[in-house]
Amino acid sequence: MTDYLAAAIAMLGPAENRYADPAAWDRLHTELDIRLPTDYQTLVDAYAPIQLNGHLYLHHPATEHWNLGDWIRGTVRAWSEVSWDKLDPDEDPRLLFGLSELSFGTRNGLWPIASTDRGETLFLVAADDTAPWILIEDGEGGWARFDMSFAEWLYRYLIGEDMAGPNTSAFYPGPVQLCRLPMTADERPEPWSGPDRGM
Repeated sequence: MTDYLAAAIAMLGPAENRYADPAAWDRLHTELDIRLPTDYQTLVDAYAPIQLNGHLYLHHPATEHWNLGDWIRGTVRAWSEVSWDKLDPDEDPRLLFGLSELSFGTRNGLWPIASTDRGETLFLVAADDTAPWILIEDGEGGWARFDMSFAEWLYRYLIGEDMAGPNTSAFYPGPVQLCRLPMTADERPEPWSGPDRGM
């Protein structure tokens, strides 16, 4: 069985853990009243705030800029304002995935954990802590469900699978491209490449 956390880290390169801070995670979990998955925390601590392969953004709970808590709260607010009762049944995630309700930032609701510059938003469905799953909105009203950990989702995303629905692959051959996000107005993004992965 594949260790997807180790496989994702192998593609991204050595963990930097520049902002790793258990207290920041504790504060975030207390505020949200949920615990984000350990593999997600490990990957965020290892690399975030970062942009991966030119599209995927990960925020961090211990930074002032690109702060994960601020981003989650803002995203929850925006999604909570959507009028879900006006959706076409083919686009209603409640009907597509058997959700009794659609709420954001609630104990049994959807929690945004990552996004792309293509408009895709990844949500953790935390209704069952023992087996959380990922629901993705593709930026155009389409939804996709992935019954897997964040580490597995990220690994599959990086190797070029359609991880936000049909025809959504963002594969780039060669090493994964990483870009440190600027933390002050004077800083610039810092791009670099992960290790060779034979792709």
